[in-house]
Amino acid sequence: MGDEGSPEHQRSVAAPLIFFIVVGLHLASRWLDQLKKKGTRNGKEVQLRREIRELYTEASSLSQPSTFAQAAKLKRLAAAKEKELTNYQDMQSRENDLYSRALSISKVLIYFVLVIWFWSAPVATISQQLVQPFGKLISWSAGGVQNNKIRVGIIPWLLVSSRVSRFICRLIDAN
Repeated sequence: MGDEGSPEHQRSVAAPLIFFIVVGLHLASRWLDQLKKKGTRNGKEVQLRREIRELYTEASSLSQPSTFAQAAKLKRLAAAKEKELTNYQDMQSRENDLYSRALSISKVLIYFVLVIWFWSAPVATISQQLVQPFGKLISWSAGGVQNNKIRVGIIPWLLVSSRVSRFICRLIDAN
């Protein structure tokens, strides 16, 4: 009956597993990109912006010649807070870049491992009639046709999975 260690069962599990890995990587990449575009507005950044705004409004209210020194002091303090805010934003940006690089390196390593692992073994098998004109292209590096079924290779499967996952990410972003 269903032997869970058989090559046929491993192939039937490999294709969806690879697909979900690719979708997960694309979703993580998309999430990081959105995080970078939005700019994380956490408590410290909001507090610094509020303090800067308060300092400038207080300094602008001090318009008398006798309060000029106090207004200049408040403006210098606001400028120092602006510099602190800029440094904090730069640090957050570097941290996001680090995460993006780590994700990119992880993607490359995972794809490389998958390609090495499934180079000569098919990821899945599908009926030859379903992919009539593209049979040889889909079976690249997997052994071609066997028993009227196309053996799907890892490279074509990664390409298809990647395209579908980008489409899924766009659908998620649209909603």
